[in-house]
Amino acid sequence: MAGAIKDNSETRARRLRKSPLIRNLAAETRLDTSRMIQPYFVIPGRGKIEKISSMPGIERNSVDTLAKQIEKDMKLGIKNIMLFGLTDQKDARASMSYSARNPVIHAVKKLRREFGDDLMVSVDICLCAYTSHGHCGLIKDKFVDNDSSLKTLAKMAVAHAEAGADILGPSDMMDFRVREIRNALDSNGFTNALIMSYTAKYASAYYGPFREAADSAPSFGDRKTYQMDYRNQREALKELMLDMEEGADIVMVKPALAYLDIIALFRQNCDLPVAAYNVSGEYAQVKLAAKAGLANERDLTIENLTAITRAGAGIILTYHLRDILKKRWLNE
Repeated sequence: MAGAIKDNSETRARRLRKSPLIRNLAAETRLDTSRMIQPYFVIPGRGKIEKISSMPGIERNSVDTLAKQIEKDMKLGIKNIMLFGLTDQKDARASMSYSARNPVIHAVKKLRREFGDDLMVSVDICLCAYTSHGHCGLIKDKFVDNDSSLKTLAKMAVAHAEAGADILGPSDMMDFRVREIRNALDSNGFTNALIMSYTAKYASAYYGPFREAADSAPSFGDRKTYQMDYRNQREALKELMLDMEEGADIVMVKPALAYLDIIALFRQNCDLPVAAYNVSGEYAQVKLAAKAGLANERDLTIENLTAITRAGAGIILTYHLRDILKKRWLNE
């Protein structure tokens, strides 16, 4: 725009910032807790509650204590959850991932009985917590083998759908797993089960606290042969197109804050709901900064989640949800 702006110009941007009420009136991005998902960790046994040192405020629960915690959280307003499982019975074939003894399967059944359709239950579909080697697929010749892993992932998805899960979230990053899972769900009568694919899951240093929480660190090597290289953006678009073709209902970017450009890319290139995972390392950074007196926890949390939403995410998985509702941070 050529020329100087006159003092009485109607383009004075600060007019829309002059008071809290006006700023709220003109805000372009608004957080909606009904579009957030709270993750939980499920362990075997009864009466168990285990603190996670690297994730203050987050715990591992056995099925009975999990149900009690979720009942409390539902009174706060939490209606959407994601379950991650742990087991002390790991093997090379991840057989516990689809076993009737899987604690997540028990949890889904119990939550469905107690809360019915008042609770949306999504579950993580991955083998890393159930394999003795800690990788997200089965091993063949010392390499994570893509194709032999697909049937196990599909079997796991069907078992959790049978238990009553609303959404299956494959996070393994095996090629063709969305197609395999979709075909298995459909052929077993679960045509209404949703797939929320971890479409662009990057090999990230932000997962450290989660690996403690889920006891899922690989025993050898790393996950860079299947999780995405954080130097790549166009590759994420390729993964997006593949997941849409294979039958994903929701596509996800993980992590969130260091990948806002990927969230925006997804939003611009698909009509499916776009989710983002505000991961354990991002959560822990906020908690540690607040504890050290370096930041206001409420302000930093809300700013981070607003950035994720502004980038284009319509759904956010975040460990902060309970605090947001309990402390009424969006009412301030």
